[in-house]
Amino acid sequence: MIRSAYSVLRLLGLILLSLRTINLNAQESRWIKIDDFEAQDPIKNWTLADTRNDTKPRIENPQVTEVQWEEGLQKHYLIKKPAAEGVVGNRKALSYRKLPVTIDVGKTFTFYLRFNVEYFPNNHVFGLSNLAPEGINENDYNALEPSLRVTDKFESDGYKNNGTLMVRKEGGYQKIYNSDENRAAKPLQTDTWYEVWFVVNNKAVSERGQTYDVYLQGGDEFPIQKKVYEGADFRMKRELPLIYFLANCNTGPIDKPYGNGGLRYDDLYMAEGVKLTNPQN
Repeated sequence: MIRSAYSVLRLLGLILLSLRTINLNAQESRWIKIDDFEAQDPIKNWTLADTRNDTKPRIENPQVTEVQWEEGLQKHYLIKKPAAEGVVGNRKALSYRKLPVTIDVGKTFTFYLRFNVEYFPNNHVFGLSNLAPEGINENDYNALEPSLRVTDKFESDGYKNNGTLMVRKEGGYQKIYNSDENRAAKPLQTDTWYEVWFVVNNKAVSERGQTYDVYLQGGDEFPIQKKVYEGADFRMKRELPLIYFLANCNTGPIDKPYGNGGLRYDDLYMAEGVKLTNPQN
């Protein structure tokens, strides 16, 4: 009788321990909303800064960053453009928002968002920063660590980008990859929502950190989630806590403009660890 009671109590203890472990894991890996642009004042928590405004005649605050309504999905999203059509010379149009959770050195987090290319030509990059606002404004592109790039612009060496999503690698950019067909991915489709997950490893370089992996779903090429890049590089590898989401775009110089096509953003989330589910399911 005593042995039987002991066995029952031991079993109950194991069950409670398992439930507690499951609950802790669920808490650790829950999705944390950064922004879905449904608040009454959706731009309130964002900082907009045009830190290299070369427009002529000069236009104050030329970037177009605003929340719009999508009738089909019955929800709001953020659209970001370096300037209105026909305006050139806004070389650094920054928009950034503090993360709800700091990613300390040594931590791995997954970031999820939906994005949509309004049209080409354009030049956009977005990702995470480990600098405070003053440092972001001063460093613009170099304020980013893990980042994703959308552009079809010419590079200074004459190379023409084609609108394929790109990651940072070895001091430059590389196209994401279609592993099923053993080739670089195709250009992003316009007016099409994509879901992207980028898994950020904020360990030190000596621990094989300061890297990120990218997963994508959307368009004709990726109807289901696929891993499209492994081992992309942080831009600066400062080995500091990541604290801001940052988006930057650029009209290009007045004499050789890139184009002012916009990039739409929605449903920004983050979760500790590797988490490849949809936050809204």
